[in-house]
Amino acid sequence: METIDRTWWKEAAVYQIYPRSFCDSNGDGIGDLPGILQKLDYVQGLGVDAIWLNPVYASPNVDNGYDISDYFTIQPEFGTMADFDRLLGEVHRRGMRLVMDLVVNHTSSRHPWFIESRAGRNSPYRDYYIWRDPAPGGGPPNNWGANFGGPAWTLDEATGQYYLHLFAPQQPDLNWENPAVRRDVFAMMDFWFQKGIDGFRMDVISLISKGGFADGPLMANGVYGDPAPQCANGPRVHEYLREMNRRVLSRYDCLTVGENAGNTPEQACLYAGFGRGELTMSFQFDLMDVDGGERDKWTARRTWKLADIKQVMTRWQTALDGRAWNALFWENHDQPRCVSRFGDDSTGETRVRSAKMLATCLFLMQGTPYIYQGQELGMTNTHFDSIGQINDVQTRGGYRMRVEQCGDDPARVMETVNYISREHARTPMPWTDGPNGGFTDGVPWIPLNPNFKTINAAAQLADPDSVYHYYRALLALRKSDDVLLYGRYALEMADSPQVYAYTRTLNGRGALVACNFTGRPAPCPLPAAWQNVPRILGNYPDAPAGGALRPYECAVYLQPRA
Repeated sequence: METIDRTWWKEAAVYQIYPRSFCDSNGDGIGDLPGILQKLDYVQGLGVDAIWLNPVYASPNVDNGYDISDYFTIQPEFGTMADFDRLLGEVHRRGMRLVMDLVVNHTSSRHPWFIESRAGRNSPYRDYYIWRDPAPGGGPPNNWGANFGGPAWTLDEATGQYYLHLFAPQQPDLNWENPAVRRDVFAMMDFWFQKGIDGFRMDVISLISKGGFADGPLMANGVYGDPAPQCANGPRVHEYLREMNRRVLSRYDCLTVGENAGNTPEQACLYAGFGRGELTMSFQFDLMDVDGGERDKWTARRTWKLADIKQVMTRWQTALDGRAWNALFWENHDQPRCVSRFGDDSTGETRVRSAKMLATCLFLMQGTPYIYQGQELGMTNTHFDSIGQINDVQTRGGYRMRVEQCGDDPARVMETVNYISREHARTPMPWTDGPNGGFTDGVPWIPLNPNFKTINAAAQLADPDSVYHYYRALLALRKSDDVLLYGRYALEMADSPQVYAYTRTLNGRGALVACNFTGRPAPCPLPAAWQNVPRILGNYPDAPAGGALRPYECAVYLQPRA
């Protein structure tokens, strides 16, 4: 018998909430903490075990909360600390857990640390950030480009030095080489754990250790150098995380998941390896790169191949088995809607079928499922006519770089924006088919997707065949059997261009998952060992017949217990 090392976070499903777009309680058009509180029964009813909140800390909102000016204060638009405490208590009362977003690669330029840091070269906070003299001929210290466009360095004229910001100029990078920075970050984390939170999702945590400051190879834009080779997975990152674990995380029964851009399975086994004393799991973005969405985001729209999805997921499932734990996601606040990207949103029927199929394929693999708000409704991408409709700093920066610096056709760049922009994920949550989808009584901070009249929570709660109710059944099935939680993964039908099929096995029993990623019937003959095994879940009323899967069909088979 294989032994099982049980933890709550391996068996949990996590629901991600983008507070600004979830539910507005006071009519100002911005989602808030009391709005989340109003919808907790809805979230609990889905069958999830934990909620991950995107940042709710005080922020000037250059990057919608990822530029934090005070780690100990709630953003006034979202409510008060008393509102947070009530929310945390109600989450726990319902048997769920609450995970916060930890943003400590950088702060806001309006954080008191940075205000003091730029006050003068002799400031006691100068070394809290990364300052460098100009290059010998003047100009930035190196050729690095920022993730949101433009150079990664900004000159502070008063002190004559440049500061590093891998993202917007208003997001200066912290200097983790300074022990005082680590001390203060760990104290802040402990403050939130003492309040009772249950973990952290760690924003771009693989960037906190910089390994050098030489020029980088030119990025695809041909304008700036790539900082990633010297900033991602740097030489002291594991030292810092082990220190974090030793001083803070090990004292709590918590979930910690790192956002690790450029992560490989081997690196994930360092960040989140069992017994490593760092994190509990690590996000991977190989799946998000099968269409070029991570490597070359703002050039021409790419297509993806099922063979690449199979290769990516099989590599991660097999490499981490017994060594580390997978974090499973199709979409989040930084990605477009998965049913528009990997499914088919062209008709209501194909949208519903492919949304169910995508969830089944990924969330029955070994790992913890992460569900982004509205994904359980099969929400789709919206459409933007011009860049002026876009709020997101990343999308605006990418568009400006391609059009102004690279000379690309604006219409072609807007086509890419409409495919890959993370603004798609940020349209407000549609609760009803009423005014503003029931999101707000005021003017929403960004418009809802116009299809909220048909895609909304109220309609799906009333429809037993909806995407929402399918998610409920899928999550309940996953938790009902150890085979689906802890079983070993093996790819089946590796050469099929249409079907993704795999098995999960544990202690002599198994499950088979088969998914047709196309809008055409697909050959899918069941192996002899599975001929008489009952289908226990699928997105058609009856089981497949004739050795084929119907368009976007998924089917799950589970061998009965002895």
